[in-house]
Amino acid sequence: MKRLFSILAVAGLFVCNTNTVNAQVNANAITSNLSATIATAATMIQDAAATEAERGFVQVLKEKFIEGGAGFMGIVLLCLILGLAVAIERIIYLNLATTNTTKLKQRVEDALASGGIEAAKEVCRNTKGPVASIYYQGLDRAGESIDSAEKAVVAYGGVQMGQLEKNVSWLSLFIAIAPMLGFMGTVIGMIQAFEKIAAVGNLSASLIAGDIQVALLTTVFGLIVAIILQIFYNYIIAKIDSIVNDMEDSSISLIDMLVDHKK
Repeated sequence: MKRLFSILAVAGLFVCNTNTVNAQVNANAITSNLSATIATAATMIQDAAATEAERGFVQVLKEKFIEGGAGFMGIVLLCLILGLAVAIERIIYLNLATTNTTKLKQRVEDALASGGIEAAKEVCRNTKGPVASIYYQGLDRAGESIDSAEKAVVAYGGVQMGQLEKNVSWLSLFIAIAPMLGFMGTVIGMIQAFEKIAAVGNLSASLIAGDIQVALLTTVFGLIVAIILQIFYNYIIAKIDSIVNDMEDSSISLIDMLVDHKK
């Protein structure tokens, strides 16, 4: 009897050990499979990120632009092209109109002291920019009186300011129109989405997702265009203000030089 119990105890221990080993094997297999799955998912995510990086921002932008549709997106693109054309033209003009006013003032003052009004006018004729033009107009009226010269400087300064601000209003118009067109595209896209819902009678995300995406893309691109043009607009306005300040300072300096020359 004792021998039978001993045999049963040994058999039970063997079965328990076998089950424990099998459980460990199964746990190791599950852990191994889970690790392999996580590694595969991580590899797929890395590959997707690398592919997205290879595409680049410009490529993604082109794809989204095409998805937005040719209607409003084409008009927004036209606003960007025209706005950039105006901005580049103004930047070139303003850079050419920028003058070293300190150097010009010294040259005109030396010419007045050595050769008189005509020599100073010759210096202004050979110098580009609105400041030189204002100097020339003031010197041209200097033979009449100081008041005439001052009036000529003020009047011609207004003319030159108008030349500096030429076409800037068009740039501000494109800045305002671009996001408005984007918002209009958004509203039209939402109207089309709700029309589909009304026709089908069922609110399905897949049914209206495309229209909503197109609607939002028009707004995004309209805002992008407005931001780009706004940066150029602020630069142009700052450049104009700088030149106008130089014109005003130079006008005062010219009148002072003419007063000293008359003495």
